[in-house]
Amino acid sequence: MDVQLQELIDKIKRDGVASAESDAQDIISEAQKKAASIIKDAEEKAEGIIKNARAETQRMEKASEDAIAQAGRNLLISFRDGINRELSALVSSESAKAFDKDMLKKLVPETVKAWASQPSVNDLTVLLPAKDLKTLETAFKASLKAQISKGMEIKADDSLSSGFRIGAKDGSAFYDFSAEEVAGLFSSYLNPRTTELMKRAAAGLAPEESSAAEPEKKAPARKPAAKKTATAKSGAAKGTK
Repeated sequence: MDVQLQELIDKIKRDGVASAESDAQDIISEAQKKAASIIKDAEEKAEGIIKNARAETQRMEKASEDAIAQAGRNLLISFRDGINRELSALVSSESAKAFDKDMLKKLVPETVKAWASQPSVNDLTVLLPAKDLKTLETAFKASLKAQISKGMEIKADDSLSSGFRIGAKDGSAFYDFSAEEVAGLFSSYLNPRTTELMKRAAAGLAPEESSAAEPEKKAPARKPAAKKTATAKSGAAKGTK
């Protein structure tokens, strides 16, 4: 009886120890799995945070670069526009000064005679600023006596501040030598040139590297004569009102 009891007690001990060891192993295994899962999640979150941080850093860097580039472009454009305004103002001022009484006294008769010499030209009208007409009318009547006798008229045009216009009475064509028009022609040439020079400066190109033939692309001196076309009707009509 005592032997059987002892064996039962030993069996219970063995089974209890084995069960405890199995439970402990399960607990350890589950803990290891949970620990591995936690570490994996932490690593994934850390990797995501790093990735997002890098993307945000790159975005901010690009945004900063774009902002600096745009600010540079705006500065260049503002500087270019400022130069163009200064040039236009200077050209306008100098053009108005160039059309003084002495210049008009010489240039108007020469222009009228050159145009009136063409067989197809009849009945011309010369338009002058009122202030210049008052002081030069007598001189023009003397120097253009032959043309006036053929029907040419000399009139004042309140829209003119400086310079002159010559046109056919029927409005088919006219030459516009007003200070505003001449200044506009010069400015239309200077402004693109200023823009081109600014581009070269921004690109770091030396002026010597520009093509020697480039200045020949435009011929602004011919532009006043180009206005003797049918498309100038509206301008002529306006000048003769």
